[in-house]
Amino acid sequence: MDVLAFCRAIPKVELHVHLLGAIRLETLAEMAGRQGAGFTAEEAAELTRRDAKPRGVLHILRALEQRIMRGPEDLHRIAYEYLEDAASQGVRHAEIFWNPTGAARDTGITYAAGADAILAAFDDAKHDHGIAALLIPSIDREATPEEAVEMVEWMTAHRRDRIIGLGIDYRENDGPPEAFWKSYRAAKRAGFRLTAHAGEFGCHWRNVETAIDLLEVERIDHGYTILDNTALARRCAERGIVFTVVPTNSYYLRTLPPDRWAADHPIRHMPLSGLLIHPNTDDPPLHGVDPQRCWAMMVQDFGFSLDDLRLFMLNGILGAFIPDAEKRGMAASFVAEFDALRTAFPTTGCAGPAVP
Repeated sequence: MDVLAFCRAIPKVELHVHLLGAIRLETLAEMAGRQGAGFTAEEAAELTRRDAKPRGVLHILRALEQRIMRGPEDLHRIAYEYLEDAASQGVRHAEIFWNPTGAARDTGITYAAGADAILAAFDDAKHDHGIAALLIPSIDREATPEEAVEMVEWMTAHRRDRIIGLGIDYRENDGPPEAFWKSYRAAKRAGFRLTAHAGEFGCHWRNVETAIDLLEVERIDHGYTILDNTALARRCAERGIVFTVVPTNSYYLRTLPPDRWAADHPIRHMPLSGLLIHPNTDDPPLHGVDPQRCWAMMVQDFGFSLDDLRLFMLNGILGAFIPDAEKRGMAASFVAEFDALRTAFPTTGCAGPAVP
């Protein structure tokens, strides 16, 4: 067993994956191709080209919303196929972000129709592959705060048990978290769990602080610039806030020199500040990654040990939006499986703890 095989086999949760960003490349090409003159095969392939310094994936997500998707059945297919692929790589539970505002505005898919199609895919994947999933509708921070409030109203009016919480994503640079405080306040009053993308694109650490103190989120997606404020990092470590990190985050692949990328990436240093991190795929096919490679990068690129992965695995369970009793049972079974795999894995050649 090599590191990749080990990382494929270990049980894991996925807390940070975007529905449209999880589309299979062949499905994207097929959906784009059915639009006739809208996309050639070459144009569809160009959408997903990922160079040594990759651009982000937002242009692909916008293309899906504005030009490619047709109806709720597309959301069902994307969700089911992602869960099928994730289950084959040891993912037992996934919490998936979905942006209803763009779906309603650009594709014409109402919130209720889209949500029900996605939840039906969750049912089908649970039956066929044994993987559980929850849905986290997410604010499009490139839209207006008023549209975000409207989205929370949709969530409240169309309550479903597996629509578990509220998130926020898209470009953080022009959409600071404080602009969306009304949406988060309304979601909290309605009983939804709360998370937010913050500190993702090199944005100031105050975005992380604002997400925690004003939006009152329970976990942070990305959060890398928290390292620029040691007091804030210490406070988050003491509170046990889980940070869902992404090894293939495009911002750092673009901005850090190739020979220093792994050494200087914040992921490598966050646990040294006591922060609880959990690795995730974000937009797996579009990032050229899958769960096994995501977890293997933590060892091969960032220098964590296999035993560190055990801690990250447990951090994921801690940060999941599931009941505490379910967390305890999941942790016990995951640990038993992990330890059995770890015992069988040779020690020679494994990386040690992360160091600068």
